[in-house]
Amino acid sequence: MEFSTSISDNMNYLNNKLDVDGNFDLNYRTFYVGGKVACLYTIEGFTKNDVWQKLMEDFSSITPEDMPPDIHEFAKKYFPYTQVSLVKDEFTMIKNLLSGLSCLFIDGYDRCFVVDSRSYPARSVAEPEKDKVMRGSRDGFVETLTFNTALIRRRIRDPKMTVEIMNMGESSHTDIAICYFKGRVDDALLNKVKSKIKNVKVDALTMNQESLAECLYPHMWFNPFPKFKYSERPDTAAACILEGNIVILVDNSPSAMILPSSIFDIIEEADDYYFPPVTGTYLRLSRFLISLLTLFLTPLWLLFMQNADYIPSWLQFIKLSEEPQVPLLFQLLIFEFAIDGLKLAAINTPSMLTTPLSIIAGIVLGEYSVKSGWFNSETMLYMSFVTVANYSQSSFELGYAFKFMRMIMLILTAIFNLWGFIAGVALTVCAVIFNKTIAGKSYIYPLIPFHIKELKKRLFRGRLPHQSK
Repeated sequence: MEFSTSISDNMNYLNNKLDVDGNFDLNYRTFYVGGKVACLYTIEGFTKNDVWQKLMEDFSSITPEDMPPDIHEFAKKYFPYTQVSLVKDEFTMIKNLLSGLSCLFIDGYDRCFVVDSRSYPARSVAEPEKDKVMRGSRDGFVETLTFNTALIRRRIRDPKMTVEIMNMGESSHTDIAICYFKGRVDDALLNKVKSKIKNVKVDALTMNQESLAECLYPHMWFNPFPKFKYSERPDTAAACILEGNIVILVDNSPSAMILPSSIFDIIEEADDYYFPPVTGTYLRLSRFLISLLTLFLTPLWLLFMQNADYIPSWLQFIKLSEEPQVPLLFQLLIFEFAIDGLKLAAINTPSMLTTPLSIIAGIVLGEYSVKSGWFNSETMLYMSFVTVANYSQSSFELGYAFKFMRMIMLILTAIFNLWGFIAGVALTVCAVIFNKTIAGKSYIYPLIPFHIKELKKRLFRGRLPHQSK
């Protein structure tokens, strides 16, 4: 429906449509502008009152003789504010209003003034808890979309840096910002992503980026290896944009979705670049090696325990010091589930009780569980290493992918012995190799297809481009 020149008709329709009497946070106020009735609609908690106080002062000085018949002329002469647009249909006006913009009607004009005088509630841009670095910037994304785009703009001051706004969700109308660098981005992938966002029908992005990710890549949901890289660091997002990646920001989410992403992209961290090349290379290779150890350590140890003759003489110390009372497979699987239980408990534990309860849990699950006969000390040692080492990389999704594949290898090894271990390794390799990025390219490039120069860049941190001769 398009608006009419009669403000009473517009108000009657909108007051009924918006249920202004039933919504306490939806405010409207009538006043006079140049002798004509005007009505202002706002959402409580979203509006900067000082902006409208200044605008009201300016409007009060307008006389009936000053009122132009054309709404565009009025906007040019008497609206001393930069972020003003004219809307002629109720759908766009209501969507803008519920997004926090202010909407002004003046009798005699068939359009609505939409004024961006929003002031979103927001927390400070502190360093994210998960993506911490030993050296580097300490700011992080927040839940407000405009703040997040500003943090990226602060780092890339180039007109080729583009931020397109779209919205998704028939009920939520969630704002989505697509950030990319013209001339470096894959245009085919960019058009594919924008087309999917525009055409996918979904009621609401209830889970923010996860809902969007499942809409963008609905295939092969059973493969646990992540298709996207997530980061709460604006410096990481800015660096990815400069490399030609697409960064997607979703309103109400404090993390950026980076695509396309291979497994090498996901394992990379900001610390690799905040230190000199030698140190950065060491950190990167250590992370790769530790990630592989978390995946293969316990299944390989279980294989050796089931086949003592496989153990070389220099590894005899890994044998069990005591005969297990509970089968090793069950010990390892119980630990896998117990660790997740402790994670969930830590999330829901009040902060003042976190330290004492952690100490109690460590004592109970450590010394007492071994003395009770439920677990062997060697099982405790290897699972403790896997648990701690799993945090050497910041991706939760990749950590759980390793966990699922590790549990499958444990079960297959326990049932089918050596052939089960080989089958588990083959299944893991296939899950990685046959996985694809959202662009349809290899998930493990530059290994497949093999590219020696790119592989060196992935494994060894070289000098930055602006430092090369």
